[in-house]
Amino acid sequence: MSLLSPDLILSVFLVFCRIGACLMLMPGFASLRVPTQVRLFVVLGATFALAPVVTPTILPVVANASNPGLLALVLTEILIGAQIGVIGRIFYLALQTMAHASTMLIGFAPMPGAVIDEMEPIPPLSSLVMLSATALLFITNLHWEIFRGLVISYETIPLLTGFDPRLALVGLSDRIGEAFLLALRIASPFVVFAFLANFALGVMNKLAQQIPIYFVALPAVLFAGLIVFYFLAGEFLALFVAGFADWLRTG
Repeated sequence: MSLLSPDLILSVFLVFCRIGACLMLMPGFASLRVPTQVRLFVVLGATFALAPVVTPTILPVVANASNPGLLALVLTEILIGAQIGVIGRIFYLALQTMAHASTMLIGFAPMPGAVIDEMEPIPPLSSLVMLSATALLFITNLHWEIFRGLVISYETIPLLTGFDPRLALVGLSDRIGEAFLLALRIASPFVVFAFLANFALGVMNKLAQQIPIYFVALPAVLFAGLIVFYFLAGEFLALFVAGFADWLRTG
């Protein structure tokens, strides 16, 4: 077998399909702030780095596959990589949803913020939370766990297994529940704060109906909400990173 045999090239291309589909959807790597060319070079670099590890298990499959079988393998690898990337993005979408809800609960939502990963601007506190969570992905070296998980995925989802839509949907629904439960735990202090603040404002409004309590107390509620966010930001970001890392390691 020559150094650049067709089977070896096709095997590396299959590795590129799974890694590329995953990283094109994975948070951090798929950010709109990262140029497309940079993302492509990252995928190529990761492919060439991981190919020597996984191609020994792929070469026999490629050597015995027909042309329609090779096309099916390409589609399967793209779907498997996309499944892994989508699950990773779900965690960040759940965090963004709860961060946006938290800013609404403390009265800070109407102010538009900077665009981080989405096409439309989100509130400033949501932008800060998402930017911090994305930065922590690299600061805590979780991006290496993503590559480790991609290598392990060839053991848990071998090439010959194929893509099972039913199992993929079951796994996706489980991860959605896990991600939103984690995000709800993060947002729970703001839910309690909003309930107590609005209950107190309602009582005061009943006691002094001539005074527009809501408009008078809004700056104080907003200030108190920002104080809560200041003291809890580090804790809930650490909780989110721990939950995301747990999925990467146990997946």
